[in-house]
Amino acid sequence: MKKDLPDNNVKDIAIAVALERESSESKIWYVYLINLKKEIIENVLITSKGYGEKNGEQVKTSVLRHMIPKVESQGYALIEPIDEATFGLNNEYWLSYYLDGNIYDKKFIFLPESIIESNFIKLPVLNKPGVMIL
Repeated sequence: MKKDLPDNNVKDIAIAVALERESSESKIWYVYLINLKKEIIENVLITSKGYGEKNGEQVKTSVLRHMIPKVESQGYALIEPIDEATFGLNNEYWLSYYLDGNIYDKKFIFLPESIIESNFIKLPVLNKPGVMIL
């Protein structure tokens, strides 16, 4: 039963969309996992998908799955590149990982139009401009 499961709250883990490079023709964006913990996290699984409404029609992107063997303390891992065309959708990242033999999971959702310059911060660990969900 759900009540029998341990309360494994995800803390000090972030998903960030970073502006990698910018030219007069285009911008290059990447999605990262940032581990702000003092411990290594292992067997990291991430599923990503986009969904929502565009031009009055329901839109869904493919579901992508990523496996990262470990992310060092105060480290980061590249998840995937992301296209600006999806910024008008919900961009969902479902994260699962192991820490000290226990499994943790959390869903991170970038809402439509939340990846905009007025929401940019200097991303910790990466030292790049972007948007982060902690």
